[in-house]
Amino acid sequence: MSKVAVVYWSGTGNTEAMANKVAEGAKAAGAEVEVISADDFDGTDISSFDGVAFGCPAMGDEELEDTVFQPVFEACEPKLAGRKVALFGSYGWGDGDWMRSWEEKCQNDGVALAADSVICNEEPDDEAQAACIELGKAIC
Repeated sequence: MSKVAVVYWSGTGNTEAMANKVAEGAKAAGAEVEVISADDFDGTDISSFDGVAFGCPAMGDEELEDTVFQPVFEACEPKLAGRKVALFGSYGWGDGDWMRSWEEKCQNDGVALAADSVICNEEPDDEAQAACIELGKAIC
């Protein structure tokens, strides 16, 4: 059985809802899953997970949340080699540029993404929820 972490930061609850759907998918695929707020995760035990899904909404000028989430992700990033990694998040404006930048950073830093990232505008609709479930299955 694989062990999966779903690490997220959410300001309005939309990305948290996505995190719970990712966890639902991973559990359906047989994984042991921990859903962890970035406020409660420092990355020191990242090596105990086979797969990790990171979730963060777009903030400011389509950027990752920089006071809590970004430091956590950057602490984890050097330890992600060999793990299944996926990204997800919500936005309220723009067109998803923050996610494209995040994916590019991962690629440039040698982090291989196991699935296409999932983004949604505001609250996740049925299509976004289904995509999050599939993302959860992909990291198992």
